[in-house]
Amino acid sequence: MKIALLQMDIVWGDPEENVRKAEALRASQPGADLYVLPEMWATGFATRPEGIAEKESHSVALDWMKKTASDYSCAVCGSLAVEVEDEQGSSYRNRLYFVTPDGMSYYDKHHLFAHGHEHEHYTAGQTHTLVNWKGVRFLLLTCYDLRFPVWARYGWAGEYDAIIYVANWPHSRMDAWNVLTHARAIENQSYVIAVNRVGSDPSCSYTGGSMMIDPIGRTICACKNETEHSLLAMLSLDDLQKARTHFKVLQDEDKPQDFFV
Repeated sequence: MKIALLQMDIVWGDPEENVRKAEALRASQPGADLYVLPEMWATGFATRPEGIAEKESHSVALDWMKKTASDYSCAVCGSLAVEVEDEQGSSYRNRLYFVTPDGMSYYDKHHLFAHGHEHEHYTAGQTHTLVNWKGVRFLLLTCYDLRFPVWARYGWAGEYDAIIYVANWPHSRMDAWNVLTHARAIENQSYVIAVNRVGSDPSCSYTGGSMMIDPIGRTICACKNETEHSLLAMLSLDDLQKARTHFKVLQDEDKPQDFFV
């Protein structure tokens, strides 16, 4: 599978301009099966979403994701700050969408970033989301989720071939980003597709570090740091199966009942 990593310099609070930037990056990697954008790619990391988040039902960014998937027979993945209406009324979600020509799935960020007060304005998701696209099973996760390995654990979170992490991960914590992305790949014998942003917002600066990691922890490819950049990576289910068959770590993993006696 051909996967395009789209490392954006996000314009604060401007979905229309960010759609234009996303389309330019997408066009630089024609023919990909999946395009992955950063967290809150249409607005920047708006921990206070009032006046910034789009309504899900009238989202310029989500409409572009749907049109792109339909026009190019591909999948598009990225998170948006959205206001949603449901039985409980109106709420804000940091919602990671996986859009295909046939429809869409989404994951609401579970670990909201309390250090930045995200939890005061957004509603956390309580369930995992797995999607199957062209035979590849993806686990969808967002930014701060990266610090919590149990939430991503193979088998506990479901059975998958790759984890997608979209992020606004700041320059000051890039050492953690590099270690944790590789750890998640190694411990789950899974591909990790990690897409971060560059540039700055009112709170932080970002240097990128978007990459794809293979199931034994090797970096397959990485975007250039500190610059808007797109990159094409190849995901091989044959290589994944060979890694899991040759070194059968997953059969020895801890089970939930091991901790609840």
